[in-house]
Amino acid sequence: KIDRFVFASSSSCYGNATQLPTTEECSPSPESPYGLQKLVIEQFASLYNKLYNMEFAALRFFNVYGPGQDGSSPYSTAISAWCTRLSTGKPLRSDGDGTQTRDMVYVEDVARAMLAAASYEGDLGYQMFNVGNEEAFQNREILKYLTDKFPNAEITHAPARAGDVKETLASIAKIKEVLGWSPQVKFWDGLDRTLQWWELS
Repeated sequence: KIDRFVFASSSSCYGNATQLPTTEECSPSPESPYGLQKLVIEQFASLYNKLYNMEFAALRFFNVYGPGQDGSSPYSTAISAWCTRLSTGKPLRSDGDGTQTRDMVYVEDVARAMLAAASYEGDLGYQMFNVGNEEAFQNREILKYLTDKFPNAEITHAPARAGDVKETLASIAKIKEVLGWSPQVKFWDGLDRTLQWWELS
């Protein structure tokens, strides 16, 4: 008896998207088990929509970062992992050549997107929405910012990770139009807020 299910999905559904910025119409092609399980849940929801008329909104988060994010897991995002290592005096790991680009979206903006989908007054039916910032930054660009800010920080280099996509960049035209959501926090401001939460700045 659920009227609407709002799902925390992921841009990982797209895999190595052939279109940048990536729209919701792009064919999904996950490169990792994580992305595949997100896509499978969306497919289950499509069936539930057809069988039981359950509304479903999948919010495909791009790279979420911000205060409170655990950075100790091998599956942690780069920002949280780097903050964890800065806080413990460990080297910052750079995977591959560092030219991977990521569309970073701040956690408060993500929460606002979830609320916008949950409180929408119309009938959403079955929908996917990208949640991103429409900007992309290279990993090595972010690492340079961190090492400039923390001169004692060291960088270690590691091979590129299997299943790690090269570029992410969201088109958020749909969520702007349908739900009236747009991000409010620019990346560098959000990164500084995150560093402050970690008591690093």
